[in-house]
Amino acid sequence: MRIEKSAGGVVIYDNAILLLRKYNGDWVLPKGRIEKDENMKEAALREVREETGTQAEVIQYLGEIHYTYKENWDETNRIHKTVHWFMMRSKSLETVPQKEEGFIEARYIQMERAVDIVKYDDEREIIKVAVNYFKKGEK
Repeated sequence: MRIEKSAGGVVIYDNAILLLRKYNGDWVLPKGRIEKDENMKEAALREVREETGTQAEVIQYLGEIHYTYKENWDETNRIHKTVHWFMMRSKSLETVPQKEEGFIEARYIQMERAVDIVKYDDEREIIKVAVNYFKKGEK
């Protein structure tokens, strides 16, 4: 089993969260692999910028999630992924989805709605963590 480490961001603007819509209609958070000689925070900021065109700043670390998936639907080639999440803030609503990665839209969506429409349960849970921090005033 191959091990991968990624990082991503729950980017907040006002009371909305930045989500990406994939070509198949799924809404997801921006994230990607941590590259060699890059720390988790740098990777998260880079991935947000590359996938959404958004310049953000890190507010705080939110935690990590773990999952295993099959590469190319090959049952023998499994990958265990750890994703480190950061709460971020953007000063602009301007976005540009990275079409080369299969994203057709990048949009800020009201927090409660973002929790409802995001595709994956683990991303839903990390959004809830960010929303709780936001509502406590730890923005």
